[in-house]
Amino acid sequence: MNPVVLGTLAIVGGYAIGAIPFGVIVGRLFYGRDIRAEGSGNIGAANALRTLGKKGAAGVLILDALKGALPVMAVTAAGGSTAVAALGGGAAVLGHCYSPFLGGRGGKGVATSYGVIWALAWPAALAFTLIWVATIVAVGYSSVASLLASSLMPFVLWFMLGRDGMVYGIVSALFIIYNHRANIARLRAGTENTLSFRNSGGTARTPVRETPNDTRHGRAQ
Repeated sequence: MNPVVLGTLAIVGGYAIGAIPFGVIVGRLFYGRDIRAEGSGNIGAANALRTLGKKGAAGVLILDALKGALPVMAVTAAGGSTAVAALGGGAAVLGHCYSPFLGGRGGKGVATSYGVIWALAWPAALAFTLIWVATIVAVGYSSVASLLASSLMPFVLWFMLGRDGMVYGIVSALFIIYNHRANIARLRAGTENTLSFRNSGGTARTPVRETPNDTRHGRAQ
């Protein structure tokens, strides 16, 4: 397939898939709850764990990761390059963060970007997982774990995929850091949400919800 046509399809298809708000869908369909109105207000797996429990969080995590993996896998199956595959995956992350189904709002892109990384190079996703889990165990903050793992991915992807992988890693890391700016402010203030896997849901303290001055509704970690 012509690289320009394939790239266009990857961007459009990736964004459309990424825009599906699975956190909202799983919460409403299986639990009769809107996770945007509970916990931190985020539509991602971290807040799903707080509000829906482990099974709900696992479902949201898997579905959000698949949104990133599918465009990459489709481009690869069509004979596209790593650069085009990463472009489709990046579009899925963008769609997740700025979903037209939620009025241009969404999540922070960590799980969807994880799916992209898994489809590009699964050992890199394994490294992401180990870094994320180790950080959660050490400090208890999902935001810190996501920031650290994402920030290290450019080096891991460069080692495994070369320049194209590194470029995706840098762009996705910068995007995720930008989307965590409210979390960074709360970390500095000592009010950031913690995350616990010991119970079916909940944190060590009542999750802090973002205010209109932080960022848009539904984007807290």
